[in-house]
Formats: sequence, C-alpha cells, structure tokens
Amino acid sequence: MIGIIGIGAMGGAIARGLIAAGAAPGELVVYSANVEANARFVHETGAKLAYSNVDLVERAGDGAIVVVAVKPFAVGGVLDEIRKAAAKRGSVIVSVAAGTPIEFLESRLEPGQPVVRTMPNMAAAVGASVTAYACNPAAAPRADDVADVLASIGIAEPMAENDFSAFSAIAGCSPAFTFGYIDAMARAAVKNGLPKASATRIAAQAVYGAARLLLAKLDDGASAASLADAVQSPGGTTVAGVVELEQAGFGAAVVRGVQASIDRDGELLG
Repeated sequence: MIGIIGIGAMGGAIARGLIAAGAAPGELVVYSANVEANARFVHETGAKLAYSNVDLVERAGDGAIVVVAVKPFAVGGVLDEIRKAAAKRGSVIVSVAAGTPIEFLESRLEPGQPVVRTMPNMAAAVGASVTAYACNPAAAPRADDVADVLASIGIAEPMAENDFSAFSAIAGCSPAFTFGYIDAMARAAVKNGLPKASATRIAAQAVYGAARLLLAKLDDGASAASLADAVQSPGGTTVAGVVELEQAGFGAAVVRGVQASIDRDGELLG
C-alpha cells in the first residue's frame, strides 16, 4: 500500500501517475481535509479513502510509503498528527513540500523515522516532472522504492540535499524561463504573420522535440552544445539567429537568471 496525504495538484498527480503506471487503485489510500475533493477523487480513481491522516497511516500498513503532499505551511501540523502512528508502522515519510529540509521533517517525527525530501516540478501534472530526492539514513534502504513512486510523475534523480537550491533553479524555476522563451519565439512569429495560438503551439512542440532528442542522445555522448552545432550550417539561417542571440547576451542572461534563483533560495532558507 501507498498512502497519499493531500490530493491537490501534486498528490493527485502522483496518485494518477501510479495508477497509469499499473498500480491497482486499491493499493492506494488517500486523504485530504477537503471532503468534496476526497469523494470526487475516489470516484474518479477507485483509490481507497482514509478518514483522517492517522487512519491513512494505519491503513497503509507496516513499512508503507506515505507521501505528504500538502502546502509547506501545513507540513509540520500533519507530521505532528501522524508522528506516533508513523513510528509504530515504520512508515517511510516522503515530503513534496518546497523549502522543507530533512532536518525540519525529522524534528516533527520520532527519532529514526525514515524520511525523504523530494522536489518535483509543475510538469508532474503531465507525467513529465524531474524530481530530486534525498533520503535520511533511515530511509536509504528504501531509496529504490521511493524512486519507483516518483517515476510515476516523470524522472527521479537522487541528489545530496545541499544541491537542492541549484536543482530548484534549473528544474523548479526553469519552466517559467522556458515559457518566457516560447512566448518570445511565438511573438516573433506573430510579427511575421503567424497567428499567436499557432505560433505558440509550434514553438512549444519545437522545444519539446529538442528536449526529447537531447535526452535520447545523452547516453551516446551528445551534449546540448554538440546538437546545437549540428543544426547550424555554415552561413545558414540558424547560425545567424544563434549569433544574434549571443550578441544580445542570451547565454549570459540565462546564467544570471539561474544564479539569481539559487541566491534567492539561499536567502529564503537562511
């Protein structure tokens, strides 16, 4: 059994991803403080419904993975509530709350409780997240099981917790950067006569295709730079555009944006 506390955007995406990946709905037990959301979700998915957070931990059973998918401000209260039940059951507590370090999670649970901090991104809604995860020593033996759960919403990447700020910038913040890039390309196409909706769809598909190609070629030794070189014929249209972007400071601006996000994350945590 897998328990999921909170069935909003992220918890719901994980539950639906697990079912799409082949998990039997009856192997999932869910609970949310929103009664209407509970009824709707159980009707849509066939998952089992718990009657409280503690009941969920009990129903999930011994050694179960319990995903805590509530807003960061609510995490402490949920952990306080399930503390004794989780200790009794030996639950593996998996938090998806942003900016919530393992030290904090451990402080609200019994000593020795298996704890995993994760950081998915918004693409979990379409099964295309990249999710970092870090285990405390007690959870390390269950790392593969946790990775399997996270793989239901995309790609799972094990990571040292002190690297989460850099990860957040290139995985959590980058969708906003990418949407801005897509919109800028679309606006340039609109300037030259394409309708905005069509231009946006074309630009988004082009970015999606380029990302899929890069991921497919990484194991063959390709890099983003080598694939970019392969598209640029001498004297051609692509290299003309690339040179113009670089002269405008495109690459340096991306580096500065990522660094600003990393720096701000450090300020918020510190």
